[in-house]
Amino acid sequence: MDMTGKTVLITGASRGIGADAGRIFAGAGANVVLLARSSDEINALAGEIGDAALALTCDVADYAQVETAVQTTVEKFGGLDVLIGNASVIAPISHLRDANPVGWGQAIDINLKGVFHGMRAALPVMLKSGGGTVLTLSSGAAHSPIEAWSHYCSSKAGAAMMTACLDKEERENGIRALGLSPGTVATDMQRKIKASGINPVSKLAWEDHIPAEWVARTLLWMCSADADEFIGSEITLRDEAIRKRVGLT
Repeated sequence: MDMTGKTVLITGASRGIGADAGRIFAGAGANVVLLARSSDEINALAGEIGDAALALTCDVADYAQVETAVQTTVEKFGGLDVLIGNASVIAPISHLRDANPVGWGQAIDINLKGVFHGMRAALPVMLKSGGGTVLTLSSGAAHSPIEAWSHYCSSKAGAAMMTACLDKEERENGIRALGLSPGTVATDMQRKIKASGINPVSKLAWEDHIPAEWVARTLLWMCSADADEFIGSEITLRDEAIRKRVGLT
């Protein structure tokens, strides 16, 4: 897919899915704006990609920082066409009875409020230009309870519903809102899950996880007209038909 002239903002772009999305979209010709709390990693990635990349240190839990990042994006590239809400954390993994209220709340701030902050900051820009695409990284945890993941399940369920609400409100105004549930992905998050030793996900072998590149390639495909039939819904990479449609092997 040719994304020349398009601008894509990616949250949680320092590693894993977010970093690979930066590479994939830049490879398709897009300008990519890389957001993360860790500046060293996104600066290195921007250096790897070149002039089409802009690295912005940003905590998505803070709306003011996200709003400033969107404004900087518009100043640098002239607009914003795609928002990828990818930033999320799995810590602290713990049973509800032992959950740290501060850590639990921080996960909600990043995984749920961070998605809202991105949408709220990006929408005025997109609507002014006639539309745009908003992609939210979801999870099977959004739809099924998982032991010791109450924070993650709750935040992902909320983000999935928020994406559906966005579709309900703004589809007729040119906003393409979609969710992507990738399944388990070979990222640093999976290493943290493995180390916890809690619940069946931590027992999976590394080779059971799909590459982050597959998720990034699917996100690119979701920006194409071929994915229009899925607008307002959540795509899952567990679906073999979707993998074939994207061209994954």
